[in-house]
Amino acid sequence: MSLHPKPRDSAASRTADPLELSARVIASGGADEPTNRVTNTLTEIDDRIAIVESFSHMVSFSTDAGLVCFDASGAMSGAAVAEALRGWSKEPIDSLVYTHGHMDHVGGSGAVAADAEAHGHRPPRVVGHANVPVRLQRYEDTNGYNIAINARQFGGVSRRLNLGSLGAGVDRFVAPDTLWPDVTYDDHLTVSVAGTDFVLHHDKGETDDHTWAWVPKHRALCVGDFVTWVFPNAGNPQKVQRYPLEWARALRRMQAFEAELLLPAHGLPVRGQAEVNLILGDLASALEGLVDATLELMNAGESLDTIIQAVEVSEELLSKPWLQPVYDEPEFVVRNIWRLYGGWWDLNPAKLKSASDAAYAAEIVGLAGGEEQVIRRAQELAEAGDFRLACELIELATSAEPESVAAHGARAEIYMARRHAERSLMSKGIYAAASRESTAIVENAGS
Repeated sequence: MSLHPKPRDSAASRTADPLELSARVIASGGADEPTNRVTNTLTEIDDRIAIVESFSHMVSFSTDAGLVCFDASGAMSGAAVAEALRGWSKEPIDSLVYTHGHMDHVGGSGAVAADAEAHGHRPPRVVGHANVPVRLQRYEDTNGYNIAINARQFGGVSRRLNLGSLGAGVDRFVAPDTLWPDVTYDDHLTVSVAGTDFVLHHDKGETDDHTWAWVPKHRALCVGDFVTWVFPNAGNPQKVQRYPLEWARALRRMQAFEAELLLPAHGLPVRGQAEVNLILGDLASALEGLVDATLELMNAGESLDTIIQAVEVSEELLSKPWLQPVYDEPEFVVRNIWRLYGGWWDLNPAKLKSASDAAYAAEIVGLAGGEEQVIRRAQELAEAGDFRLACELIELATSAEPESVAAHGARAEIYMARRHAERSLMSKGIYAAASRESTAIVENAGS
């Protein structure tokens, strides 16, 4: 199955109704058009429920006392999302609930506040888990680091995905007009608005500040990033700890509600108890399998390297349109499980207090007969498709000779080839960044 199904002839010919599309994808087990859509268009998916598909979505409920909205999308899309919302309802937003504090969920809140002011409404009450402000403060404390991560993580994204620049060129990771929560909670909180209850639950998963909600009046689950229509983002190599087992347990708890509507913050909404529980169950099974297999080998005394080579998710699961590893991938999740339960040391004694990369590289390159030999072998391996070993060797060459135009020219080509061969956005972004880095060194040397 293609990881990037060919879209229909044009965007105009794609399925407008996200529920119609999800029903077809689930029934067939395959996707003939994108399932993560960034269109900034609103669809009313049920009586008094609407979703604006963006990066991330805004899910809105209309009550007799105003709107209750889940997430505000990001800073670049917030104004477009607010505009789409106003095409559906002119009611004030009573409450804005953050499913978690990632910037693609809270960064658009400034636009939501500006919309309220423009319409003469009071600012919405902002509700989130107690760790959301802790996260936002951490982002402030690591501003430069997070800007660099974002640029690298999304630097390999195809323009056709319509994700914009994702903050390229900004000097503040947290937009200055971002709304911080007015109301926080620890475990559970029921937000009641004009007779409609929104029962908020906290569970760890992609983050430690995640909220999911049960809306009994509509038999709906608002699940944020617990469901994203890609393999769970439980292993991101550039971000803080993720919690795959807790994530799976949250999904199992959601199944118990026998919901009729599943409303994620990325990907497609889903209607029908069987369909909702299928999605939740598949995601939980994939995470449970990775945790069980990794812990079994850890308990047997195996090293991280051995475990990474041994633990996999079945192709049957990975082939499903809601589980394909086109953002995060299982290998990264295994590393996060190791970090969570075992710390950072991988059981290789040489790496406990290792030599510097430069010193080690110089020694190995010297033993191999020089830079040219190592570059040539790296290129041969890349041409044969062995990118793992090719990249190891080209890193030795550039670490040993940091100013070498020959080494960096080969490095740029090898990493760009690997970027095209990879499945996940995270891998693509990191490899594309490495290629750009070496390309810049080569170009500067020639100027």
